[in-house]
Amino acid sequence: MKLRRDPFQAIADPTRRAILVLLAAQAMTAGAIADNFDTARPTISKHIQILNECELIEANQQGREITYQLKADKMKEIDAWLAQFRKIWETRFNQLDNVLATIQKRKK
Repeated sequence: MKLRRDPFQAIADPTRRAILVLLAAQAMTAGAIADNFDTARPTISKHIQILNECELIEANQQGREITYQLKADKMKEIDAWLAQFRKIWETRFNQLDNVLATIQKRKK
């Protein structure tokens, strides 16, 4: 049985979020990813493993080299969940803008 981790737990870690940002720009090997951090390579490999288990990234093997790339479809799921909160905050900010505009009109 394949272990499935929670993608929200995965993105809670700043190092894993940074790895996702790197992979959003281009596919990279584990070594190339690790070169961007002041952390031991085994630590970065563990982060990569967690992201892979969450299906936020995928591994592609070509010969002896494994490259990792972002799985945009899984990131869209996270974005869809966050969208509900975005709407709530946009509504609240619009309400605040209206209150501030009313206060400004009264001052004039």
